[in-house]
Amino acid sequence: MNITIREIESKDYSSVATIFRDVLGILPATDEAVAKTCEKMKDDNRYRTFVADMDGNVVGLATTVETLAFDHPDGYIKVNGLAVSPEFQRCGIGKMLMERVEKLAVERKASMIGLASGFQRTGAHEFYEHSGYQKLSFWFRKSI
Repeated sequence: MNITIREIESKDYSSVATIFRDVLGILPATDEAVAKTCEKMKDDNRYRTFVADMDGNVVGLATTVETLAFDHPDGYIKVNGLAVSPEFQRCGIGKMLMERVEKLAVERKASMIGLASGFQRTGAHEFYEHSGYQKLSFWFRKSI
């Protein structure tokens, strides 16, 4: 397999939307919604989305935002999404994507990388723990 980790391009939006829906179960991630969001994100350098490109096909993604917190005044990187197409899972692509996120954190002098992962994604939890991430809390949300 020849995998390249690169920044997202507009030609990738539809493939990224498919991965969000099929792998992460985020059904509102229509092609149009992903394109609109990506276009907003590209004008704000705090947001970065990386794709795993295999011979011109997107087979995985990691999307991040750099943010501040009182306990991380130098900022930290929050992974908003990490997903790999099922047929390419357990091939090292998720590791490659997270290594690129870790490189971004070093480049930005961020003090931490954080993420949330759905309860049902037990395989992802094992992956994160194996990659050195600690399970520290639950994440709560309320739609407004």
